[in-house]
Amino acid sequence: MENHELKKTLKPIHLWAIAVGMVISGQYFGWNYGFEQGGIMGLAIASLLVIVFFTCFIFSYSELSTSIPNAGGPSAYAARAMGPFGGFIAGIACLLEFVFAPPAIAVSTGAYVHFLIPAVEPVYVTIGVFVFFILINLVGMKGAALIELGATIAALIGLAIFYAAGLPHVKMENLVNANSFIGGSGGVMAAIPFAIWFFLAIEGGAMAAEEVKNPKRDIPRGFISGILTLTAATLLTLFVTAGLGGGIGKPADYPLPQALGSVYGQGSWLAMSVAIIGLFGLIASLHGIIIGYSRQTYALARAGYFPQFLAKLNSKSVPVWGLIVPGAIGVICAGSADFANALILLAVFGAVVMYVLSMISLFILRVKEPNMERPFKVAFPVVPAIALLLGLVFLYCVIRYSLMTTSLPLFGMNVPLWGVVVVIFAVAVLYYLVRVKPADAPAGESTVLD
Repeated sequence: MENHELKKTLKPIHLWAIAVGMVISGQYFGWNYGFEQGGIMGLAIASLLVIVFFTCFIFSYSELSTSIPNAGGPSAYAARAMGPFGGFIAGIACLLEFVFAPPAIAVSTGAYVHFLIPAVEPVYVTIGVFVFFILINLVGMKGAALIELGATIAALIGLAIFYAAGLPHVKMENLVNANSFIGGSGGVMAAIPFAIWFFLAIEGGAMAAEEVKNPKRDIPRGFISGILTLTAATLLTLFVTAGLGGGIGKPADYPLPQALGSVYGQGSWLAMSVAIIGLFGLIASLHGIIIGYSRQTYALARAGYFPQFLAKLNSKSVPVWGLIVPGAIGVICAGSADFANALILLAVFGAVVMYVLSMISLFILRVKEPNMERPFKVAFPVVPAIALLLGLVFLYCVIRYSLMTTSLPLFGMNVPLWGVVVVIFAVAVLYYLVRVKPADAPAGESTVLD
């Protein structure tokens, strides 16, 4: 009999490390491009809206993940609420986020190393780091979680150094000037996809739910401590970077070292130290999201959506093919730095679609299964309603200001990003109609652990 059970080895500290680690790179790169869209104040307002959304979302998501602690995460919740097809679409949206975010992070890792050591070719670092952490994940979840914990703590130490060194030099004229607010409400909406990058993938901790020793107690602890950590970091990172002049001029791929360099000098040991430690943030997110996509692929295969070989586990209970196959796609995407911006936007789109479907699932399950055991209950309906409303607004912003205005360079042509999304979902739906035979038990019921 083949092994299809994941081992329960994780504690709240591991879940906190996975949730925060998946996101922590968002503090070190990517978000600052929102300065060009809405200015400092526009990005700040967008970030506050995103903080409200993720706070409401993560409390609502904690109800779903404790009620249905399944490696499939959102696909399991949607399957339980809306049936197999709903679970499949939620799973595809989640994979869009978790397969395309790692190559974007890997590209940034290569750029950081090239900044520190100009002689190093960034593409070799990009691919090498990606492949290395795919191999690291083969050691088993507990070992992978410990690595994630170490990288996450190192990244947070880097942020603490940045705050301590930067706060005394914050200037109000850098925060309030002629370019502080660009484009009015439209600028705020255009900055939202970049503000989302501060928190993108925090929900991925739910995909480790089956491997948590006491999911009913530990998942809320891990998630809530994670959102508090990231909220504090987001507010400080935005304030200090902008206060040092990071919101003026063309954004850099390394905004924190650049901001410190404006005060201490670009070659100063502080700027270089934050750049070096920033690599741990990138590594933590890359490593954590690899954990997430492997568990999502595993869960979709176990439920009958994908070929069964993707659900096979090795002797350390690692979904080896669920790790390698999406990883190979990511490595190919990471081979071109020209893809980075488009990959970020594809990941953000997939995430927001998944967020909306998860909140809809929560509302349906409250009506459909009122007696379901819910170890953690969110303040219903206000908190999930806020998350759903903001999620729909964010979905509009991502489509209107990102997908409709960005192209992906493919085969010598610039392909509109919205067209790429349409093709991905069209192929997925066709595959579902032709090949998918979901297992007898809905994905949301396949493994509910006490």
